[in-house]
Amino acid sequence: MSQFKIAFISSLITVLCVSIAFAYFYTRNENLNISTENITDTRPINFQPEKETENNDAEKREKISEDLFESRSNIITRTVKNISEAVVGINVKEIRQYRDPMSTNPFWRQFFGDRVYNREVSGLGSGVIISSDGYIITNDHVAGRADKIIITMTNGEHYDAKIVGTDLVSDVCLLKIEAKNLPHVKLGDSDEILIGEWAIALGNPFGLFDINDKPTVTVGVISSVGMNLGENSGRYYLDMIQTDAAINSGNSGGPLVNSFGELIGMNTLIFTAQGSSGSVGVGFAIPINKVKRIIEELKSNGKVDRSFVTGLRGQTIDEGIANYYQLPSASGVIITYVQKESPSEDAGLEEGDIILSVDKYRITNFETLVAVINEFRPGDKVKLKIQRGDSIIDKTLKLEKR
Repeated sequence: MSQFKIAFISSLITVLCVSIAFAYFYTRNENLNISTENITDTRPINFQPEKETENNDAEKREKISEDLFESRSNIITRTVKNISEAVVGINVKEIRQYRDPMSTNPFWRQFFGDRVYNREVSGLGSGVIISSDGYIITNDHVAGRADKIIITMTNGEHYDAKIVGTDLVSDVCLLKIEAKNLPHVKLGDSDEILIGEWAIALGNPFGLFDINDKPTVTVGVISSVGMNLGENSGRYYLDMIQTDAAINSGNSGGPLVNSFGELIGMNTLIFTAQGSSGSVGVGFAIPINKVKRIIEELKSNGKVDRSFVTGLRGQTIDEGIANYYQLPSASGVIITYVQKESPSEDAGLEEGDIILSVDKYRITNFETLVAVINEFRPGDKVKLKIQRGDSIIDKTLKLEKR
């Protein structure tokens, strides 16, 4: 092939390639122009997508925080916040006298005499302020025999307290500190307690109050009411409130409140399984309605007046007595003695009568009978239901002042 033909063909191919390329880019540009013309921009003039996203995220986080806080802040936490400042820690010191055991030996006593020495014993418990002018309630077994009582407030302040009055039988003690405008709890109505309602116990278990001047809190429910627990060291526990809110050593005298922040009981006892020393979910509190009556008497007289006589003696009916008298059950108290010219004789009671109930209380043993009678005062009239033979008889016993 000649050089001219080769040059011609090469030129033709070059022109063809350029034409194809031109046509391709021209068509693509037309398509792009069409696509761009059909797009409508709906964004505002000052549209800032990244900033708006950040604001939305912040609002969501704030809403989540508010919801979380609301779920944490409930009726229990609000109640605790409202009443905590009225709870106090109590530290006591008592001087006890001890006799040297060797002093009982006449030979030893002849040379060394009757040796008696004093020992200071410390104790602790809880209390709750019930008035703005400084009245505090606690248990008799916490402060009733103390020689020195120190009250610790939630603000860290300390006060010396004096005993206004104390009652061994009911285990209630009324204290007073010299202060004004104090936070205090509202006294509730223990007759309105509902089984299963929330119960909040506050206090000073194991002296933990002294670490940061704040009471500790446990929460449970009202498990039962009207529990009669008998006698312990001269104290009679009648009509007690049972709760599963944990109560430990040092909680005695502290408040048991409902979800309204009303004082419904005073923490007093725990049931401890054999070999255990801590709470097992069975705690007991004195009903506040009973405490109200006691503290009014302590304010007025410094003591509770139980100087009355009944003129009877009795014995718990056990299996032996039940079999001897051919009784249907081993329950109740049998009257073993009626004093002449006594209130019991005046009421028509006789030896051999079986006391089944006193007022609203069912009598199962002699301890319960004593506890119930101690609820009354001189001059009160007490209704008794007794069994005499096959008959059930109602009697009224008037308690005469001794």
